[in-house]
Amino acid sequence: MDRRPLFLMTEPAGFEVSYQINPWMKPDAWRSDPDAYRARAEAASSALKRALLAAGAQVETLEAVRGLPDLVFPANAAVVLDGRVLVARFRHPERQGEEAVFRSAFLQLKRRGLVREVIDLPEHLFHEGAGDAIWDAGRGLFWGGYGQRSSHGAAGVIRDAFGQEVVPLELASPRFYHLDTCFCPLAGGEVLYYPPAFTEASLETIRARVAPEQRLEASDAEAAAFCVNAVNLDRKVIMARAPDSLRTTLGERGYDLVEVDLDPFILSGGAAYCMTLRLDRSSRAATALAAE
Repeated sequence: MDRRPLFLMTEPAGFEVSYQINPWMKPDAWRSDPDAYRARAEAASSALKRALLAAGAQVETLEAVRGLPDLVFPANAAVVLDGRVLVARFRHPERQGEEAVFRSAFLQLKRRGLVREVIDLPEHLFHEGAGDAIWDAGRGLFWGGYGQRSSHGAAGVIRDAFGQEVVPLELASPRFYHLDTCFCPLAGGEVLYYPPAFTEASLETIRARVAPEQRLEASDAEAAAFCVNAVNLDRKVIMARAPDSLRTTLGERGYDLVEVDLDPFILSGGAAYCMTLRLDRSSRAATALAAE
């Protein structure tokens, strides 16, 4: 059995910035030189895939669909744990066409034995996948973002679907519209997060759950560079190009940064974590850590 981490990515041929549903999106900039941006996006996606493979991961690739430019951000497609896939429901009409594409892809993965169950959300709820439900293996729980894209009530659905605790965190700013833009648990127990993205009540929740020495507060520059939107594999952290300050902070903690130029995707409000969906996460790993 292949035990390498398994990620889903989307082929970037359909990517463009053609509308604006978050403050980062700049369709006018894209239209200024679409051919150059498209070429840079192809290169950036390939570089991210190579970084994942070099870190010891496997990558499944979904074909692009014209007219669905944000299909390149599969983190929003579903919550996945223990082989169960809870398919997302998007708030904005611009992304709702992705739902059927991703659901079909997950059913194909099920037929291949790469996931074992595909679950649908209740129709009255929005939830945008692993972007707003981040599994923290060390603590054995989901951190759940809500208030911008995902419904608060989805936390109960996630808890029931996976049998795991969900800690809701309300997002306070449209600039940080998904939890993955401002919150990243790391393998050593640290949490890299951007405090201005959260309500005061949510900050109190983070402080109650995460010891002071494990709280790494991202600066404005680090958050604006989309470095909190990172993929962590053991001691490797794959992210967009980082300010020196973050290289120092994570290096002192023993992490090896792998930086990728993801600027074309940041122009749409996404980076390394958004561009991937991990398919092999297991709650058993959290149980094993707790027993050590």
